[in-house]
Amino acid sequence: MANEEAEKNAIRELLATYCFHLDNDRFAEMAALFTEDGTWDTAYGKGTGHAGIVAQARSIGTPGAPRPRRVHLTTNIVIMLNGDTATVESYWTVIQNSAGGPKIGSGGAYQDQVVKQNGKWLFRYRKIDRFLADGLM
Repeated sequence: MANEEAEKNAIRELLATYCFHLDNDRFAEMAALFTEDGTWDTAYGKGTGHAGIVAQARSIGTPGAPRPRRVHLTTNIVIMLNGDTATVESYWTVIQNSAGGPKIGSGGAYQDQVVKQNGKWLFRYRKIDRFLADGLM
């Protein structure tokens, strides 16, 4: 049981580190949290492999416009371990600056496939389901 909890804590740390890198535009560091052939599947398209994930992250938003400061929050994390692989489900919310002050920018769910390589948990596939956003019904 103690080993299982340590593995789950390491996976939770992976999810949190992802948010810090994404929120601070450290896309290469974020991509390094994926396997070499990992996929980041977003509402705006997919990036596969480290270079593809970085390119996909940079493509989101208005080119040349600064991104509003934002914070991704991950909650309700459910981890199903299976040896050196796991599936993870969680919810996410983005709070961001706006002209009227902080606001919820969007939210949804993550469905992750993670794998332990060389003693480190990495995303193999991260699917982002964005179902809370302005203009969505």
